[in-house]
Amino acid sequence: MLDPISLTAITAVLGAVGMGMGNEAGKWAWESAGGLVRRIVGRQVAAPTGPAERDTVARLIHDAVRDDPALARAWTAFALTAPAPGQAAAIPALPPSVRFFTDRQGPMKRLKREARRKADGRPRIALIHGPEGIGTSALAVHWGCRQARRFPDGQLYADLRGASSGTALDIATVLRSLLVQLGVKQDEVPPGTAERRERFRQSVAGRRLLLVLDHAHSSAQVLPLLTSAPGVFTVVVARRPLPGLDAVPVPVGPLSERDSRRLLKSLVEKRDLAMARPVLPRVLERCAGSPYALRAVAPRFLEPHLLAEAATGPDAAPVGDPVRAAAESAYRELEPGAARVYRLMSLWEWPAIGPAVVAQVTGVTEAEAARSLEVLADRQLLERTGTGRYRYRPVVRAHAEEAAGREDRIAACSAALTGTVEWYLRFAVRARLDALPQSWGIGPLYDELKGSPGPYGDTGEALSALEAELDNLVQAVRAADELGEPEWVSQLCQALWPLQLKAGHHDVILPALRVGARAADAHAPMSRMAGRMHSLLALDLVELWQFEEAGRELAAAARAEQEAGHLRGHASAVESLGLLRLRQWRYQEAYNCFAEAGLILDGIGPGDEGEDDLPRARALLERHRGRALRGLARYAEARDLLETGLRFFRAADPYNTARTLTDLAETWLDAGDPGAALPLIDEAMAMLDAEKAAHHLTHLRALRERCVSAREGVA
Repeated sequence: MLDPISLTAITAVLGAVGMGMGNEAGKWAWESAGGLVRRIVGRQVAAPTGPAERDTVARLIHDAVRDDPALARAWTAFALTAPAPGQAAAIPALPPSVRFFTDRQGPMKRLKREARRKADGRPRIALIHGPEGIGTSALAVHWGCRQARRFPDGQLYADLRGASSGTALDIATVLRSLLVQLGVKQDEVPPGTAERRERFRQSVAGRRLLLVLDHAHSSAQVLPLLTSAPGVFTVVVARRPLPGLDAVPVPVGPLSERDSRRLLKSLVEKRDLAMARPVLPRVLERCAGSPYALRAVAPRFLEPHLLAEAATGPDAAPVGDPVRAAAESAYRELEPGAARVYRLMSLWEWPAIGPAVVAQVTGVTEAEAARSLEVLADRQLLERTGTGRYRYRPVVRAHAEEAAGREDRIAACSAALTGTVEWYLRFAVRARLDALPQSWGIGPLYDELKGSPGPYGDTGEALSALEAELDNLVQAVRAADELGEPEWVSQLCQALWPLQLKAGHHDVILPALRVGARAADAHAPMSRMAGRMHSLLALDLVELWQFEEAGRELAAAARAEQEAGHLRGHASAVESLGLLRLRQWRYQEAYNCFAEAGLILDGIGPGDEGEDDLPRARALLERHRGRALRGLARYAEARDLLETGLRFFRAADPYNTARTLTDLAETWLDAGDPGAALPLIDEAMAMLDAEKAAHHLTHLRALRERCVSAREGVA
């Protein structure tokens, strides 16, 4: 058994606690660790935010406990009950392969050769590359499905969305997706990118896995996702070679004429193919060996006159661009309504579009919009996502956007994009108000919709609606900024708050919040809007462990709120800065922030905005001040403040009552009186059991175990 006070064990415990900060129980444990580290080392120690800093803190602890039995017992008691990451034991699977797959024997042999290469410390990596529509993604998935037995521990898939730098996913977002596929619970995904990468490598070590990274934009997007685990084979898919990526190249070119004919025979009835024999050579020439173009032209064999026109018509696109040629042919055969949907929804890089927004923009019913989307998908002009939504291929979207500029002109295109963003704005604000009915937001649409009934049955349904449109809402923020609508940007960013607070999509939301803060500073510096945007950005950065930047953003928020004369917002920004300092184990600074926030609240008089919030706001500050004093080992003062907050919460807030009871219990335990802590823990557990707060209960059970052990003299 590993000695709990060895340097290796101490480092592992700090790493495990840091990785568990994706949920409230993990944050509690982290704060407890900070107070204990301060006691052991005898001075303030900055919370580590990466592996190198963690190693430094572990060495400080090790040097202090190895010669002090009392400190060693205290650390051992904490280490034995510290939260450990759950097992990542799921067996993920690839998306389904295409029904008809032709040839590609050469590329598949290359993939198999690299997959079977003897493990020698070098990562197994292959790079499949080729132009759009040539079947690179289909090759990766089809090969993986055929080789499933080679990877008994699963096959991971991530779409990196690398069509452009504006849509490419960042590393943190991809790592979250991969960890969840491996079985890590959403609220157990580590907050920091470095910790996610470490957890990913731990999770795949010793497993036989296939990892497919589709639509990669650059080697920089791929390199942090690689592992030298001998059982992992990584297949990267891109439209071109990626300089800087040391991988076996697997180029994919056009199908031969023979294989093009074979694919058509799979897609088209024998009789229809025979009737089209006179124009078939020209059809094959136009398709130029592109599987996408061949699939797109297949339905036209049912209508020979359309097939002949597509093959020989004067407006057909050049042979050198088969995807564009297929899109142009399919577009010219559309009914006016579907053609208009095709053009007007292409004006921004929306990740996926649904019937409701299409109906709003094009002025038709949702049923008509749904029919048009289905027609476009059948014609290969859109792809189905499996969630009732549809997306463009990049080259097809470019074709549609060009057609919109040519046929609809600038005014209509601008109106369509504006209408799309307006729909997402109204949808998001409505769902946000229903997801967090008691939370405040600023802006004209919030004032208009607040108090009116929404379409959602409960807060969970509203949150799910926001979550389903998250990627589109992030793009809507960017589009609103491009349109020069900073008020829309602000209101959209505020609508994302429930997803920050309850769903943990911090990495996905971060780019939108950066746009929001920049737009507010440009449009309305030192305003309530600017304060709100900087606060939301800071809170997101805190959850991603980007502490230094978060501190700067909170300071900017406080300045803006103060300049705007918004006392409640000013106090909230300063309070949030104090909570950040707790996370950083900077307890005296945290206490000072909470005290300052209390003085700001003193300025809110009868009838002023925020007056109704004062009792609860003050109770929370008392609790936070008590937490800071506990970290400073001023236990008696900490208990007095926590008791004050507890008296308020007992009246109407079971959740914060249980949290404050937990803080009190930990304060008694740190002060050396586990007997006083036990009844507080038992009361908190009973309350949280009724609230179904699983992670908090896990923390409390570990805390109770520490108390029992300490009382019995084990620690």
